[in-house]
Amino acid sequence: MLCLSSDCKNITFVRPAYFKIAGFIGIPNMHYYYVFLFFVFFVSVLGNITVMGLIYLDHNLRTAKYIAIFNLAFVDLIGNTALVPKVIDIFLFNHYYISYGECLTFYFFCNICLSMQSLNLVALCYDRLIAIMYPLHYQVRVTPKIMFSIVAFIWLLVLSCVLIALGLLTRLSFCDSVVINSFYCDHGPIYRLGCNDTTPNLVYGNLLIALILWVPLIIIMCSYICIGRALARISTAKERIKAFKTCTAHLSLVAIYFVPILIVYNMRANIHPNARIINLSLTTVFPPMLNPIIYVLQTQEIRASLRKILQSKLKLRVASK
Repeated sequence: MLCLSSDCKNITFVRPAYFKIAGFIGIPNMHYYYVFLFFVFFVSVLGNITVMGLIYLDHNLRTAKYIAIFNLAFVDLIGNTALVPKVIDIFLFNHYYISYGECLTFYFFCNICLSMQSLNLVALCYDRLIAIMYPLHYQVRVTPKIMFSIVAFIWLLVLSCVLIALGLLTRLSFCDSVVINSFYCDHGPIYRLGCNDTTPNLVYGNLLIALILWVPLIIIMCSYICIGRALARISTAKERIKAFKTCTAHLSLVAIYFVPILIVYNMRANIHPNARIINLSLTTVFPPMLNPIIYVLQTQEIRASLRKILQSKLKLRVASK
């Protein structure tokens, strides 16, 4: 039950029965965009299941590097599965109203996966950093146990951060609007609706953006500066190119994830709110679709594994005939 803002002075806590997700409402020709989102979702599910299946089936891919790649594929799969079908259901079928508990659950799963993506890129960056700078020590410094520990630490960190943000949202009282101006239940658009003190949410939200976005980006940039110096010390151009090629898949993932987000954040004051919401939705759903494609196309081990599995299945079919 809601109350008018003038009546809220005597009420300490107001929890709404529902929120209204209004991000795409009023934007023309959005039905074409929903078809596009469905295509993105389908490719994302197919690609990430393929990558996870290859790593699981091929024992040659049970290495430290592929633990991080498996985790990235898993996070991408869960993230787009939690986000895209719900967004299509909300806006294509006009189910704009979402219960309070369902909205917070929606927020939890989406933000867990979005946060895991950037931090997982740091884990993959560590793999490339050691491989280029300390190739003789790679088998000792990048073991499955070490990578599993890194991935587990990232999960604990992200779960803790998102749960704290969720706890801060539950302390808010909502006296006026319940309209969330976003395409999903996001932290910023929700806490701005609060009619009590939202300063803790504002401060923590900025800290979370720094931890999830800026800190990983700075770590990755510093790592590649070190990698660049290490490559410069390699004597022949052929060896430098060969070593650099091992980083191209990871660099592509970093560019796909961070560049669109940075552009949207830097241009947010100069673009129409509708365009900003669409751009933010694209930066959210595109990386999980492109990540498996990049790894299949640019990683020799995954291509070889896919080829081997397809050839074995083809031989079985021929033999059965």
